[in-house]
Amino acid sequence: MSEPSGPGLVVDTVGATATVTISNPAKRNAMTVAMWRELPGLLGGLAADPAVRVLVLTGAGGTFCAGADICDLRDPASGSGAAQGAAVEAEEALAAFPKPTLAAIRGFCVGGGCQLAAACDLRFAAEGARFGVTPARLGIVYPASSTRRLMGLVGPSAAKHLLFSAELIGHERALRTGLVDEVLAEDELDKRVEEFAGVLASRSLLTQAAAKEFAAPELDPARVGHWARQADGSDETAEGVTAFLERREPRFTWTVGR
Repeated sequence: MSEPSGPGLVVDTVGATATVTISNPAKRNAMTVAMWRELPGLLGGLAADPAVRVLVLTGAGGTFCAGADICDLRDPASGSGAAQGAAVEAEEALAAFPKPTLAAIRGFCVGGGCQLAAACDLRFAAEGARFGVTPARLGIVYPASSTRRLMGLVGPSAAKHLLFSAELIGHERALRTGLVDEVLAEDELDKRVEEFAGVLASRSLLTQAAAKEFAAPELDPARVGHWARQADGSDETAEGVTAFLERREPRFTWTVGR
């Protein structure tokens, strides 16, 4: 994995897991407009790579992401409207990624960082992580899609608490409200993420991809038929049943784009 010379996104693939690291340590991994704009294309390449079955999103060093780079909001060429538009496009690309996504969170997960984490399928956090949705500190209207995604995770009341107050909450409250799925000791997070990513990679991507669409707030009825045809045309069920009867691990081969 090569570190960028400046703020950027770093991709490292080990086995079937691709890890995307948000890297802007001088600003607690704040996302610049360029980084927001880079993410959708990067995700498109990973989605098309049949060797990649799981995506992990994390931050360099001891911080996940402190949000959008405030300097971009003052730049006339990339004001708040452009920055928010790029952030929403990146968030939607992450939410639409057709393979399982897992955010591994340390330190601050604030503003745009929380926006990205919420767009992942699952979130594992280290003890001491801090979370916040902070547009009310800056007088920014949080995007409708981001607001509804947050509400779907934590419920209307908890979402309003975060959005109205812009206060940071600790890992205990984040776990209790459903903002995170697991909390690990600092020195156990990487091992747990690696092990769980391995579990996800060993399962049927056909099952996962279909479930991901079915769980979305809006479902195109035509997609139900699409997934039925994918199941009928694949060997996933036959392989799963045979592996179970033979008491071995299944070797699922279906991948995105078939």
